[in-house]
Amino acid sequence: MRLVDRFWFNAMWFQATWFCCVLGREPWVPVGLLSLAVHFFLVADRSGELRRLLPIAMTGFSVDLMLTLAGVFDFETATIVPAWLMVLWWVFAAAIYRSFAKIGQSLWLAAVLGGIAVPFNYLVGASLGAVSLPFGSAQTAAVLVAVWAFLLPLLYRISHRMAPAQ
Repeated sequence: MRLVDRFWFNAMWFQATWFCCVLGREPWVPVGLLSLAVHFFLVADRSGELRRLLPIAMTGFSVDLMLTLAGVFDFETATIVPAWLMVLWWVFAAAIYRSFAKIGQSLWLAAVLGGIAVPFNYLVGASLGAVSLPFGSAQTAAVLVAVWAFLLPLLYRISHRMAPAQ
């Protein structure tokens, strides 16, 4: 088994890149891109990996874009959704397939964790100054619980369907 396919490696890689993107934001985008490049260097089938990650990253990016346009998020940047968040979506797409894959075996568990863990991550990001929440924490959390209780199981299904044949 390659290093990139090991659960703990991916969990630590995802968490380190999450902190890099959320704490460093735009100035640290090159570091986030380097982390993503290391991931692609370690996988056996780079083009297959790109095809597998693309629909997940684009779905997540689209959801964050819609939430931003709806006024749920304010990134206080010249762009609607910052580059560091786009990098983070690619990293999440890789992690959902590898280090978070066990959770996705139960769509109910994925829905519960999506409704709890992901909104918590956005609230932590807000407390670290990465995003402003114009509707306030409670109302934003309620929106994110509804979105992510549906979205995380969907992303697991997409990831599973895009998986290479064994």
